[in-house]
This record gives sequence, structure tokens and C-alpha cells, in this order.
Amino acid sequence: MRLGEICTRNVVTVERGTPVDETARLMRSQHVGDVIVVDHSARGAIPVGIVTDRDIVIQIIAAGLDPSRLTAGDVMALDLVTAAEDQSAFETVAQMQRNGVRRLPVVDKMGCLAGVITGDDLLELFAMQLSSLSKVSSSERKQELQAHA
Repeated sequence: MRLGEICTRNVVTVERGTPVDETARLMRSQHVGDVIVVDHSARGAIPVGIVTDRDIVIQIIAAGLDPSRLTAGDVMALDLVTAAEDQSAFETVAQMQRNGVRRLPVVDKMGCLAGVITGDDLLELFAMQLSSLSKVSSSERKQELQAHA
């Protein structure tokens, strides 16, 4: 299955200059644990970073810094890893493991933001697939019993 089929398309975004306290309020109001930091171009929104609730707590709050004086650009992870829409779910798991990340912006062929995929999204997908697979044996047995009855 390709990421374009399973990623969350309704992504919460901010620009680099968005104050951290505003970013946090947006995360709360949208019930998300991360926002994608984007630069806007003629092509669309280009992901340049990600800010997580953990980033805000560890880097700002726990350090005693004023979140209204810092921006998403100050806090965002600079080594952003993205995934392509046509990438497989299995490739994405390997990519997440290699890079030690649980969330990836998904980009289209032009590098514009198309969605976001999380480890939880993939876990849910694989759990559903495994559940379906586990039912194959019992279904096969039922068909054999009906055929020999």
C-alpha cells in the first residue's frame, strides 16, 4: 500500500515565524501532537521542519524559556525527513527506524506537502492486515467443510 492512500491529508501547518506559544495553542485546538513547518512557494507548501509537543516541552518549557519570544523556526527539527506519496508502507517503517522518527511529512512529486504519516498510522494499518490474515485459516476451513458436506 502506498503512503498517498493512507496518509492523513488534513495537515496542521505553521510558517517559520509563528511564535511557539501560538504553535502550541494551534496544536491544542486541532488535537495534534505535531505541526509541519512550511515555506510557501508558487508550487505550494514545502515542508522544512516539524515541531512536536515534546519539542516544546523539552526545549522551551523545561528550559524556562519564553515561548512567546521563540518561533517554530527556532524550535523545529532541522534534519527533516520526508516520505514520497508513492512510497510503500514497508519502506516507510524502515525509513522511520533508520532515522529514529515517528512522524514523516509526505510529499508529492514536486516536493510539496501532501500529508503526514505516523508510526501509529502504520501500526493500525498493519494490525488490520494481520487481523484479516488471521481469519484466512478459519475461512479456508469453513469452505473445506462445506465442500465435503
